[in-house]
Amino acid sequence: MSTEAHTEVVTRGEDLAHDVHHEHPSDLQYIYIGLFLAVVTAAEVGLYYTEIDFLLNTIILCAMMVVKFATVGMFFMHLRFDNRVFRWFFVTGLVLAIFVYLIVLTTFHFWSGH
Repeated sequence: MSTEAHTEVVTRGEDLAHDVHHEHPSDLQYIYIGLFLAVVTAAEVGLYYTEIDFLLNTIILCAMMVVKFATVGMFFMHLRFDNRVFRWFFVTGLVLAIFVYLIVLTTFHFWSGH
């Protein structure tokens, strides 16, 4: 491949990479997202010390975990702005991880109550 042809291919690839534009959150939005994550984390810690049913506590904590995980993935990993295929890979991995986690907990008789 000649130098001119190589330069043309590289330039075309750079043009394609720069054609995809999307809005990123502003600095203020990142601060709001960080505050949201801090509040959810504080709620998780507070919920751990409450005297509610063990199974209900576990379900609520898992739901909060998924919300935080999705928030970080969507905004800090920019999946919200990327191709939907990447989002589906991410969600599929999350569902698989939860499924495996629940199987492991069941194996250790976690649901029998403590």
